[in-house]
Amino acid sequence: MSLNRNEKAAVVADVAAQVARSQTLALAEYRGLTVEHLTKLRKDARDKGVYLHVLKNTLARRAVVGTPFEVAAQAMTGPLIYGFSEDAVAAAKVVADFAKGNDKLVVKGGAYAGKALDANGVKALAAIPSREVLIAQVAGLLKSPIQRLAGVLAAVAEQKGGGAEAAA
Repeated sequence: MSLNRNEKAAVVADVAAQVARSQTLALAEYRGLTVEHLTKLRKDARDKGVYLHVLKNTLARRAVVGTPFEVAAQAMTGPLIYGFSEDAVAAAKVVADFAKGNDKLVVKGGAYAGKALDANGVKALAAIPSREVLIAQVAGLLKSPIQRLAGVLAAVAEQKGGGAEAAA
């Protein structure tokens, strides 16, 4: 089904609005995926806050003109599914993780921080822990010295307390 000019303009505007909020673009070829697999991929993307859409490549190229994602315009060929995310790794993670379990989805490339990424670049970006995990790791690192100090103070208090009871 082809779109008329107004519908195409609406699609470009919608994608451009999403691009303006996003940090990462992941591109994957979906040729051969069943409807069930695409539905599962879309559900995974929705759960992780990723805008995942099958777009006409010409409309996607128009939507990314003048943005940091313009560097990926050359990779926009063939039947592609586009993943945009505000989180720096979410789109890459959703696409790469799904591709691990399904050989029909082929990671083609993407863009991050104004740089084009090849398939290996997207997979490397997907290997980085998510923002929540990184925050938890930093919190754990900050908590560790305090826990050690509390343990030392408790041991000293126990030692002094134990010595006073033995003398009495």
